[in-house]
Amino acid sequence: MVVLNRIYTRTGDGGETALSNGERVRKDSQRVESYGTVDELNATLGLARLHAEGPLAERIAVIQNDLFDLGADLSRPRIEEDAEAPYPVLRIIDSQVARLETEIDAMNADLAPLRSFILPGGTALAAHLHLCRTVARRAERAAVAIADGANPAAVKYLNRLSDWLFVAGRVANENGSRDILWVPGASR
Repeated sequence: MVVLNRIYTRTGDGGETALSNGERVRKDSQRVESYGTVDELNATLGLARLHAEGPLAERIAVIQNDLFDLGADLSRPRIEEDAEAPYPVLRIIDSQVARLETEIDAMNADLAPLRSFILPGGTALAAHLHLCRTVARRAERAAVAIADGANPAAVKYLNRLSDWLFVAGRVANENGSRDILWVPGASR
């Protein structure tokens, strides 16, 4: 359980922060970039959720919780040292990835196949979900860049999440009827 009685600690004033294993690193390290981008993704999902209702809003809430798990995962280097930790280490697991795949398949079953790429937009929810998708892709790139023992399931989760966000954007566009299709060379 996390207890936050004091919000500022002054320990980061010199440009360093602590990872979840206690190790101090510079705030511009790739690892901090990776979980910071996941935090940004969670914030953009919070904006999208303002426009969602019903099952889609509930699914977004679950994903937002997953993203805190993912941030915890990415903030702990060297997965091979997990067994030595004095507490249970939180890692993304394959069942979280599988859940996203199941949801993608269920949402996609009611959508017409695409005949063109989609431009972000349509409904407010769809536009927000497309923004979330681009942040998810950036988070995935940042996670891939971590060289010292990143959890493979964490990278898979981000990859699948961007697909989930794409399909959810189509659902939010009234099951694709309000998708804005790309017209190659239309402005020439």
